[in-house]
Amino acid sequence: MQHVPRASHRINNSMPLGLYISIPFCRTKCSYCNFASGVFSKSAYENYVGHVLEDIANSRQLAAELGCALDTSADSVYLGGGTPSILDAAQMLRIFAAVRGQFAITPDAEITVECAPGTLTPALIETLLQCGVNRVSLGVQSFVDQEAQSVGRLHKRSTVLEEIARLREAGLHNINIDLIAGLPHQTAESWAFSLSETIATGTPHVSVYMLEVDEDSRLGRELIAGGARYHAHFVPNDDATADFYQQACEMLAGAGIAQYEISNFARSEAESRDNELHSNESLHNLKYWTRQPYLGFGVDAHSMLVVDHYEAGRPMAVRFATPDSLDAYMNRAPHAVTPVSAQAAIEESFFLGLRLNRGVDLESLCRDFRLQQNFSRDAVAVWKSAVEQSVQDGLLEQQGTTVRLTARGRLLSNEVFARFLAEEKVGTGT
Repeated sequence: MQHVPRASHRINNSMPLGLYISIPFCRTKCSYCNFASGVFSKSAYENYVGHVLEDIANSRQLAAELGCALDTSADSVYLGGGTPSILDAAQMLRIFAAVRGQFAITPDAEITVECAPGTLTPALIETLLQCGVNRVSLGVQSFVDQEAQSVGRLHKRSTVLEEIARLREAGLHNINIDLIAGLPHQTAESWAFSLSETIATGTPHVSVYMLEVDEDSRLGRELIAGGARYHAHFVPNDDATADFYQQACEMLAGAGIAQYEISNFARSEAESRDNELHSNESLHNLKYWTRQPYLGFGVDAHSMLVVDHYEAGRPMAVRFATPDSLDAYMNRAPHAVTPVSAQAAIEESFFLGLRLNRGVDLESLCRDFRLQQNFSRDAVAVWKSAVEQSVQDGLLEQQGTTVRLTARGRLLSNEVFARFLAEEKVGTGT
């Protein structure tokens, strides 16, 4: 059975790492995309891969310089982007060979590659198998051709269905489908069609995101400016997008695809297609939400490692990130480094743990951080008012010592998370 991280709040260096490799290249830049990715000539790919391989080789030295412990085992590897499937076979094989040269990949490791529909040729699928990939994440976004094309996606519904069949024929059954609620031209009817098509594929995992409107995407900037380029005037309003999200939660639940995180849904173990019992939840992403150690390589890649020797007053962990532009990364701009204090770690435990449907166990949090107050006498008194107010507002529900987001709370999750960013300090032991 696939290992799923336990709901611990203190990270430790005995857990296998999660490894993330960023591939910032795309065939075309989707109008909604706010990631550090873009369209570059193929000549840039080789130099970039070379830099990533150097970073993988130097990972132990970097961890030592930051005073962090680095486990040499890893139970999840994730190639994301961008469009990793844009690389040629030799480049992808070299990346995975470098990873295996530096880290002991566990036999049950989850190894994921994000792929754009339309790129999954038989040759690419063979390369994925040679690399040991056992999970594929497809950036479908919509099964309605007009909606997909309006934001720059190059595939059609038929392409997605053909490639899912091709993956299964090759033995790759662990497939995720990404969908976006709030795309231009989307209606309740067209969204229901995308959801129905997704359910009908039988894939074990689905991710549903609401369209993000910010300055980091062309569509977002156009919406903020009130313009009509990029089909911005056909984008559903916020209320409609929220309704679509709720519709997705209901339809997926009705089909046995249970929500386990704000944006993520998985079929039960009994419904897996490979005749083995394992969790269909994303092991790699669970590392982020349960605060397990992970390392990122490439443009805009984030990492978190535990400090080598924790003492009272010292950071408990260190977060660090590479530059978010290709030029800065290729010119070896330094990492942005953020020490994680005990106070910050507790806050993270709230706003990351609350993303999960299972929520946050306050008693466990107190135990993990050895809070000096007695739990029954409000050991988390700094956050007591945040919990009580959120429950009163219908954003959180509390059962015993566990708090979790309500359906309404998931729609307003950022507002809830902000309530737990306390200014006061809470005493901790060592």
